[in-house]
Amino acid sequence: MADPEDRPRQLPQSFPSLRAVPAYSEFIKERFERCLDLYLCPRVRRKRLDIKPEALVPQLPKPRDLQPFPTTLAISYEGHTGPVASIAPDPWAGQWLLSGGRDGTLRIWEVRTGRCWRSWQLGGPIACVAWCPAPALRLVSAVVGNRVVLMHSGTGHEDSAAAAAEALQVPSTSGRPAPDGADGGANGDGADGDAEAGPGPGAGELAAWRARRGPGGGVEVVLRFPVRSLAWHARGDYFASVAPTGNTQAVVVHQLSKRASQNPFRKNRGRVVRVAFHPSKPFFFVATQNHVRVYNLAQQALAKKLLGGGGSLSCLAVHPGGDHVLVGSDDKRVAWYDLDLSNKPYKALRYHTQPPRSVFHGMVYSDLMTNPLIVPVKILRGGHSVVAAEGVLDCAFHPTQPWIFTAGADSKILLYCN
Repeated sequence: MADPEDRPRQLPQSFPSLRAVPAYSEFIKERFERCLDLYLCPRVRRKRLDIKPEALVPQLPKPRDLQPFPTTLAISYEGHTGPVASIAPDPWAGQWLLSGGRDGTLRIWEVRTGRCWRSWQLGGPIACVAWCPAPALRLVSAVVGNRVVLMHSGTGHEDSAAAAAEALQVPSTSGRPAPDGADGGANGDGADGDAEAGPGPGAGELAAWRARRGPGGGVEVVLRFPVRSLAWHARGDYFASVAPTGNTQAVVVHQLSKRASQNPFRKNRGRVVRVAFHPSKPFFFVATQNHVRVYNLAQQALAKKLLGGGGSLSCLAVHPGGDHVLVGSDDKRVAWYDLDLSNKPYKALRYHTQPPRSVFHGMVYSDLMTNPLIVPVKILRGGHSVVAAEGVLDCAFHPTQPWIFTAGADSKILLYCN
């Protein structure tokens, strides 16, 4: 055993009685430090929050407070003999409705009466139709195989017909040289077929501008690959065509005033699905299967890259204000992007078991500190029948009224009103 002076202090000691146990020498000091801890760092007893799950869900306005919105089937436009692939109301007053079907007919309907006002046979399935935004021209455009057909709609006053005739004059030679090493079928062999458009672009040409022969006249732009969609610039002088199988020539930008075409991209960044122009700024949206690229046309550089949610992207729409983008995908979701917030979806709408068919009310506040409000208000059912696993193929809102047009595979066009 160690000597008493060498023993550690923590060793127990034996005392004959409790009175003989000495007092703790550090008692006063430790009690003082404990009082300081309680005084300077007091403990708070937090109560457990009892929150109901319903309280975490944001309070949405009632649908009746958001009226008017489309609720009732009003008019059925019948005349096509095949699926109606694309529709577009005129962007000025909404008096006329343009439609293109896989039966090869391009039709203009009078919206309020349902009467087919004019019809043209373009010789092949129509994939996309659109109005030229320039109000003085009153031009319509349609995609047929590897051709983009431009013609005067016949609406408007006589001055518009003269202006359209001047705009559709084609010089003897047109088109811009294609990049080196680019090749492709001259007549396009896509699933939508190809109409008899004569020979395609010549050697060194990206696209050929030719006068159209047939009823309605106009101009046709012949490309090297089958075109699936087109998008107009807000001023009506430029439009872009999308050929998903075109590789480096998938996106071609055309200028109506100069009857010229140019290729803005020299590299293949993925299979292009849709394109769109910003309504007021020099931005160009290019949607591939995995993401959306936003290009600054003034600086000729990539401005932003919007990340997809996982599914293959199928459609693209830009808000009239230009700060919000809607993207639909094959995984039955619709992604809402806020360009000022992030490059990831602000909200994903998962209301569908098939391609989107619901009508949504999107409210974008002028206050930049307030988030957009998205409220499902109505599901339109029973309008179209499913034909060959296809239902509604296209939809479009009326420019001035709370109406919506839908086109289906059952060869019908329906108008829903409030």
